[in-house]
This record gives sequence, structure tokens and C-alpha cells, in this order.
Amino acid sequence: MKFKALLLTTAILFSSAAWAETAWAETDAELIARARGIHDRVITVDTHVDIPPNYGSEAYDPMKPGPRGQQVHIPTQIEGGLDATFLIVYVGQGELSTIGYASALSDAMIKFAAIHKVAEKMYPDKIEIAYTADDVRRINAAGKKVALIGIENGYPIGEDIDLIDLFYDYGGRYFGHTHIGHNQLGDSSMDLSRNLSEPAKPLHGGLSALGKEAVKRCNQVGIMNDISHAGKQTALDIIAASKAPVIASHSGAKGVFDHPRNLSDEELLALKKNNGVAQMVAFDTYLRAVPKDKAAASKALLEEFNIKEMSDMGKLTPDQLKAYRAKADEIELKWPKAGVKDLADHIDYTVKLIGVDHVGIASDFNGGGGIVGWNGAGETFNVTLELVKRGYTEDQIAKIWGGNLLRVMADVEKYAAKTKYNKKRGKV
Repeated sequence: MKFKALLLTTAILFSSAAWAETAWAETDAELIARARGIHDRVITVDTHVDIPPNYGSEAYDPMKPGPRGQQVHIPTQIEGGLDATFLIVYVGQGELSTIGYASALSDAMIKFAAIHKVAEKMYPDKIEIAYTADDVRRINAAGKKVALIGIENGYPIGEDIDLIDLFYDYGGRYFGHTHIGHNQLGDSSMDLSRNLSEPAKPLHGGLSALGKEAVKRCNQVGIMNDISHAGKQTALDIIAASKAPVIASHSGAKGVFDHPRNLSDEELLALKKNNGVAQMVAFDTYLRAVPKDKAAASKALLEEFNIKEMSDMGKLTPDQLKAYRAKADEIELKWPKAGVKDLADHIDYTVKLIGVDHVGIASDFNGGGGIVGWNGAGETFNVTLELVKRGYTEDQIAKIWGGNLLRVMADVEKYAAKTKYNKKRGKV
């Protein structure tokens, strides 16, 4: 009797488990609906969106369907549920000279002015500049898109640290010390040749003395220090010198794919100790190895049209641009880019290494970023969907999509508020 009772109990347990699995199995439609709900509730912050030189002009109106190749407009942000974007004041690396610095500063201020024009004069009812983490939440709650400002490349300050104060006053809230090519502040992860076969030869051996002053000033005024594009030693020096948390605004994980622009485990662990955040970037060539034939074809195409920086695209005539895009399309059809799953692989790796509290997301749209499934602001939901498929909870997704970045931003604000320097400036 005991044996029969045991068989009956076992049968009931198996039957109940099978029923529960059948009853609670989530269909694809239900999973998508659940992901959509999460996406709509969390604040999505993309920490790196480049703007063209003509941003805010008649030729590039951020409320109208723009020229092909520009991946972010306010309507596509609404469509894709992309709430906040760091619009980037980027200047390419030039000569370390008075003339070079002056020219770079002029270019930087034009971009600052363009962002303010769009938010304050053209579409104040659609988009607003955030200066604090609380601003981001307030503007989002008001139903407007959030614009923040990031500085990519410290080159425009020349040797005048006080210009960091000016950048802060104009809304700059993170400061990337280097870009491609070493500058006066520190060594880059790549030299101007973009040679991937060997590491860039050092200029300073990391962060320069001026660079250390820049880190300190960023801390004092309330700008997040950014290690993306910095060489490994430069990045470690920035983290060591900073009294407030540091970010990597748009990088990948070297543990997934070994690229000079990606962060090593040592850098990521240092960032965790610093209580910072690493924003994983949707940039094809940082996510996985590019087929050699595609790399050769892409390089030949750039050389054919004399494109050394993305800004050189603006120098092409309409006919040249049409020809370039036709050839670029042929390359992409033959060798597709990395996809959302590849981006999620970098997120997974970094979460496992340093924890979910230290990971975020960036697109690098308009600056070479964009992958299959997330090639424009209108496809932003696909990233959330992939994270849901991988088992991330709503709380975790909220952290990855912006919560972690806003925490760091708030911590930097708090540190700055305590400094005698910022009190002297009358900013707190």
C-alpha cells in the first residue's frame, strides 16, 4: 500500500509540474508585451549620439526626416521610446598648437550653440536640456525628450583648464579626455593611423600632468570624467585621480572582443571599485571581428572618397554622397553588421564581471554606431526585448538603461557641491 501511495504521489507531482509549465509558459506575444511594458516604464538614456556640423540648421532639422545616415531625430526617438540622449560636442584630433587649439574650440562652441538653439528656440516644447540627474527625471515626466551634452575629446581646451568651467556652464556633463590620437591631456587607445595591428606608441605614458589637472577640475565643477577612447594606462590614471565616480561613455568589453577601443577586465574592475559605469556601445567593429574582406572593402571605400573622419561626409557633393552610399550598401548586404545579440553579449559579460550596477548602454549613432536591430532611435525597443529574453528583470533593465548613469551623475554633482571651488563659483 505504501508503494502504491508513493507511486500515486509521484504521479500527482509530475502531473502538477507539467500543468504548471503548460499554464505559465509565456508565448512570444506575451513576452513582447511584457518587454514593451518595461520599455515604456524605464527611462532610456543613450550616452553617445553625435550631431552633424549643421545640426539645428535648415539642412538638419531634428524634427523632420533627415538625410540618410542620420540615425536620431525627435520623431524616431518617440517611435522607439528613446527618452534621453547625450548629444556630443565632438572635435577631431589636430595639431597640439595654439592655432590647432583655437580652431578646435571654435568648432566645439558651434556645437554647444546648436544644441541650445534646438532645445531653447526651435523646439522647447519637444526637447529640453538637462543639467542634473533630477532634471532628466523631471523632463521625462513632463513628456519631453531629454538632451544632455557630452564632450568627446578634451583637445579644444588647449592648455587652459578654465575652459572646463565654460563647458560646464554651457551644459557639458561628461568630459572625454581623448579621442583617436594622443593629445595634450593623455594617450589615446588608438593613434591617428587607426592601425589595429600594433598598439599606439605612447606620448605621455598615460595621463599627462595637464590631464590630471583636468580630472580634478571636472570633479570640482561637476562633470563626469569619461575614459572611453583613452589608452589603458590613461584610463587607469583617470580613475585613480578622480575623487568621484567615472564613466566609459561608449566602449565594449575586451573580454568579449579584443579591440583597442574596448575595456580590459582590469579597467572594468577599477571602474567598479570607483563606483562608476561602463556604457556598452552598439558599434559594429567593437562588438565582434569584422571579416577581412569586408574590412578591406570598407577601407578602400573610405580612401576612394577621402573620408578620414565621419565629419568628412559633409564635404561630399550630392552625387558623391549618392555614389558612396550605393557602394556602402553593397558592402553591408554582402557582410551584415553585428546585431543586438552581440551588444547583449557585451552587456552580459560586463554584468557578470562587475555587476549590474555598473553597466549601461550607448549607441554612437551618427558617429559610426548602429547594428542590425538597433540602427536608429526608432529601433530602441529591440535592445530591451533582447535583455528581457535573456532574463533581466525590470529593475535590472532600469539600471542598465539609465539608472546607473543617473546615479553616477548624481554622485558627481554631490561631490562638486562639497568642493570649495564650486562654492566659490557660486554654482551651489
